[in-house]
Amino acid sequence: MAHLHDTPPREAACSGSVCGSCAGAEAPAAATPPAGGHTYRIATMDCAAEEAEIRRALEPIGGIASLGFQLGARRLTIAAPDAVLPQALDAIRKAGFKPEPVEATTAAAPHLHEHEHGIGAGAGRLGLALLLAIAAEAVEFLLPGGRGSQALGMVLAVAAIGLAGVETYTKGMAALRHARLNINALMTVAVTGAFLIGQWPEAAMVMALYAIAELIEARSVDRARNAIKGLMALAPEEAIVQQPDGSWAPQPAAAVAAGAVVRIRPGERVPLDGTVTRGSSAVDQAPVTGESIPVEKAMGDTVFAGTINATGELEFRVTAVAANTTLARIIHAVEQAQGSRAPTQRFVDRFAAVYTPAVFVLAVAVAVLLPLLSDATWLQGLYKALVLLVIACPCALVIATPVSVVSALAAAARRGILIKGGTYLEDARRLKALALDKTGTVTEGKPRLVDQQVLRGDAAAAQRLAASLAGRSDHPVSRAIAAGLDAAPAEVDQFTALAGRGVQGVVGGETFVLGNQRLIEERGQGSAALQAALDRHEAQGRTVTLLADARGVIALFAVADTLKPSSREAVAELVALGVTPVMLTGDNAATAHSIAAQAGIGEVRAQLLPEDKLEAVQALQQRFGPTGMTGDGINDAPALARADIGFAMGGAGTDTAMEAADVVIMNDDLRRVAMVIRLSRRTHAVLWQNIAFALAVKAVFFVLAVFGAATMWMAVFADMGASLLVVANGLRLLNADFGKARP
Repeated sequence: MAHLHDTPPREAACSGSVCGSCAGAEAPAAATPPAGGHTYRIATMDCAAEEAEIRRALEPIGGIASLGFQLGARRLTIAAPDAVLPQALDAIRKAGFKPEPVEATTAAAPHLHEHEHGIGAGAGRLGLALLLAIAAEAVEFLLPGGRGSQALGMVLAVAAIGLAGVETYTKGMAALRHARLNINALMTVAVTGAFLIGQWPEAAMVMALYAIAELIEARSVDRARNAIKGLMALAPEEAIVQQPDGSWAPQPAAAVAAGAVVRIRPGERVPLDGTVTRGSSAVDQAPVTGESIPVEKAMGDTVFAGTINATGELEFRVTAVAANTTLARIIHAVEQAQGSRAPTQRFVDRFAAVYTPAVFVLAVAVAVLLPLLSDATWLQGLYKALVLLVIACPCALVIATPVSVVSALAAAARRGILIKGGTYLEDARRLKALALDKTGTVTEGKPRLVDQQVLRGDAAAAQRLAASLAGRSDHPVSRAIAAGLDAAPAEVDQFTALAGRGVQGVVGGETFVLGNQRLIEERGQGSAALQAALDRHEAQGRTVTLLADARGVIALFAVADTLKPSSREAVAELVALGVTPVMLTGDNAATAHSIAAQAGIGEVRAQLLPEDKLEAVQALQQRFGPTGMTGDGINDAPALARADIGFAMGGAGTDTAMEAADVVIMNDDLRRVAMVIRLSRRTHAVLWQNIAFALAVKAVFFVLAVFGAATMWMAVFADMGASLLVVANGLRLLNADFGKARP
């Protein structure tokens, strides 16, 4: 199902180790990987600018049907004939990237086999580069200034730059060829310029420090980007599957077909989604729904991949293959959300697009004008300009947003909240009103026996008669009565359903009826006292069923959709956050007002059709401003689409709910809506803390550079230090406590 909002195309997020290269690059709409095709992992494809580089490299090649980029997973899917692939891969390599094939099973279910490269990859090389740079500095300071020592220092510096800067130079030269200024272009110009003016030890040290800081930063960003992938490992790679001869044998989970029967023992994790066919157990569903208390499962109940079987042995029939389990769909949705740029990020990208060229022009002006307007030498002017270029690197500024957004998205997913993108994450803090569907959102969504009153005879006998008749009916109200009465049913003869009125049967040789008020009135058994009792229950939104024999009414049983235990607390939290809750329901006014009063909701609009709910949401937007809507993602689809943010309740296992809304509450707990609002406010605060810090650092070092108090060493430390600090601040959101009420 297409997304129901008219929103701008989802744009690729810059969230990698060289995110400054996105400055000035317009991110294309995130593409859905084409069906089929060949998938490659490109470890250094970190942001929109590098995606654009690869697109440009592949455009001249004929025969490519389509390209699918997944920046979150650093993957590219190429739909092209096999004969065209070598040419395409060669073009990608010439652009400075290394494509690595991904197996089909891994591409379909990345959570089963994908492992990120470790921080040790390249660390030894960069460590050696740093040692060589230090040696070059030592030669510069300790040895006499003869040709021999200069040659040795130069050789050491060249070796350090070669070990640490190959990737930076490759990308930097590509950017310069296309007249684009990004962090790699700035570092390429700065290091080359420093080397040419004889500052080769400093050039080597700057490149080594920059590369090491980039590696640390990349791993920090990967921690945010891949935090949700920790859930992937929860689904075991192997399942115990029933064979055609009835025996049981282990089988790779990725190869298990829908319809197969799988067995799990106590303490084991559920490998796939399915429906229980034998056994009962308590299952810990926290990885999928965020519920802290295990849920009882019996025959006919649904189990989800990644959850933990706690107490008893279960057998279940697989309903979804490994690549399409609820857990896999959550991961896929979060990866897509990571490709959606938040409003703050779009602002920062626009700022950086102007900021970076402006600083480059300023550096050129310093190099040219400083010697002309003062007694500084040309080399001194050029050195100050190079310091400005290093300080100007926008990495800390541009990375401030994506790492925070991705961390917040992952933190929400761990709690059973699926947020579809950075836009909704940021905008949730603005909500002033929340429209609440009643059935299944505020209430349990299924009728329960809530009251009973015996008017004549023995109470136990009346309950037994009602349970006997109700147990033979499939009507939801009858089922609720049968489930709510703790009485052994008697044998019923001549059972008959009375259409639109109730049921009739013979028990112990006597005829009894169990039905609505209309049936009782047809039998001429109504009374003023009975009518008063019926009016009292109906005022509370209850459905009343009456038990009667030939002499009159014996008992009445009141059934109602009950309030969820968490609803009143959820409404109180929303009010504390300054959000006005309004109930929108198609139910009758008496029931709606009764439930609203129990939940603490002050405003109710009842007897609404789907189009009426749409109009009600529009009215709330005009009255309050930004308005959210909660519903099941199906009947409430028009209102969910019209709301500023749509919240789908109970999305676990429901494709429609996961597709229809902007935020999916996996476990049906209304309190999670308040959690989203608190997380949004916390994320917004962190975003602007990072942006303010990054700009402040730049401003301080600009002043120091202009007055000659900053060196290239200091500049690279300032830039990379600021980058690491904003990353660390953003990563705090991974473990943020946003479950407690905060105004």
